[in-house]
Amino acid sequence: MGTSVLSVKVKFKQLRHFAGMAGCALALAACASVPGGKAASPAPKQPLDRLTVVTPDAEHDLLAQLLAGEMALTRNELKDASAHYDRAMALSEDPKVAQRATELALAVRDEAAAQRAIDRWQALGAGAADLAQACAELALSTGDTAGARSQLERLVASGDAHVWRRFGRALISARDPAQAGQLLETLATPERLPADPQAWLAMSELGEKLGRAGYASRIADAAVARFHNTETYAWAAQMKFKGGDKKGAADLLKQALARSPRDVQLRLTYASLLSQGGDYKAAAKLLDEGPQSAETYALRAGLAAQAHDKRAIARLYRQLKQAPADVREGSAFLLGQLAEMQDRNDEALAWYDQVGDDDPHAFDADLRSAVILHTQGKVDDAHALLDQLETAYLDQPEELRRAWQADAELYMREQHYAQAAKAYGHALQVLPDDPGLLYGRGLAYAEAGAIDQAVADFRHLLRLKPDDIDASNALGYTLADAGRDLPEAKKLIEVARAAKPHDPAIADSWGWLQYRLGHLDEAARSLRQSWGAAKDADVGVHLGEVLWKLGKRQDAQHVFDQVRKLDPRNASLRDTLRRLKP
Repeated sequence: MGTSVLSVKVKFKQLRHFAGMAGCALALAACASVPGGKAASPAPKQPLDRLTVVTPDAEHDLLAQLLAGEMALTRNELKDASAHYDRAMALSEDPKVAQRATELALAVRDEAAAQRAIDRWQALGAGAADLAQACAELALSTGDTAGARSQLERLVASGDAHVWRRFGRALISARDPAQAGQLLETLATPERLPADPQAWLAMSELGEKLGRAGYASRIADAAVARFHNTETYAWAAQMKFKGGDKKGAADLLKQALARSPRDVQLRLTYASLLSQGGDYKAAAKLLDEGPQSAETYALRAGLAAQAHDKRAIARLYRQLKQAPADVREGSAFLLGQLAEMQDRNDEALAWYDQVGDDDPHAFDADLRSAVILHTQGKVDDAHALLDQLETAYLDQPEELRRAWQADAELYMREQHYAQAAKAYGHALQVLPDDPGLLYGRGLAYAEAGAIDQAVADFRHLLRLKPDDIDASNALGYTLADAGRDLPEAKKLIEVARAAKPHDPAIADSWGWLQYRLGHLDEAARSLRQSWGAAKDADVGVHLGEVLWKLGKRQDAQHVFDQVRKLDPRNASLRDTLRRLKP
């Protein structure tokens, strides 16, 4: 259809152009005159004088309607496309045009247009299966259960090679899932389904989608009993697992593996089920044995990472490097991840560089490369790579947002807070009101000393997510640190403490608020709790300052020394010592 439309478009343009040229020539002939204002003698008749170009108006121009319909489709304007094809089918003897009109009318649920299109299609010679499917969809759209059943019966009896695929499409388009589910159970019975396991699995899956879990399970179990192949076992096990029968699912997969111990897909399914049930060790053991594929290596890597099993990661990395070329080449991103987990950053960069542009992990490979370069101190190279990503993915909002966010986070590491806030701002232009981006920019503004902007971001975030505990704590801390609106800061941090009583960051906020309120003993107690739970440099600076104000200068100096070891370039430590030791 696409090729014919393009050729039609060219012909249509040529016709209009020719008609315009003819009209122009005739007009010029009519305006000719002789000098002195006297009319000239009639000129001999020219060929164009005798030519009449008939151009139908757009309403009755088949080519124009087809073009308009296709253009509407490119804009995803289905109603307009349906209207154009409704007119086009009346002007065409091509059954494909009527078929397209039928499909579009059904898609926009215009029952009157659908009936007209079906009638026209039938008159032009629609196939029995095509017609039955369309009539069934129309009946389902209007709530005519009896009519839908009659047409689906005709569809099943048509002998079409794809009858059950058509059957499923008709039901999945129904407005009422309960109505469709009832027809599914009535018509797609084991006695009627063909000797094709794919049809049984498709009907079982359709049953699940339509909310007929019992039917879906019965068909899945019957498929296992009839076909005994890997796919039926795997699907039936999945159904049992979803239904809460984990033992039944495991038993099915054990039976299947006993029949096909080297079936990679079956082992992957069983391992996935075990990992979903929390038995990561058994899943890893199952995958370690037998033939390997890119998928088994990927799942094994995920399990090893989840278990923080450094030995398993190292062993897997060695094995994958020695895998067959096709597996290794298709696993360049995974090899990079495994190398990175072992702090083999140069090797990780080399693997990420081998990820092709058409690989689904291409963006992630470049993103990870930027992070590694930054870790290696190649700051300019890291930001340059992210700049390239921001240009290359301008038309892909999610990737663009992630690139800007990564840029911002790297600037935060460098303590270039104004640049971080700017990068977060770019990301927010792509995805406005994103909670994570608003939180990040709020932190960047706060660190940059732009307190009003930070407070505005945190307040906006809390309007979007009133129960966001981290945002509540961040706003409370920012206000307390700035020494403003302390009663509000207290309420905010109290909310956070109630939700997360043992969170070190919230304990730090509470301690720093108490310091601002002049409650030094309470401040020291809370800050010691936070410092003991997590040796964070900024918490240590807060604790040291409070101890100093309490007159415990030796203890304070000890804490400051620990902070210096953690973060020799900590700006907060430098500023605090300048104030305390002028």
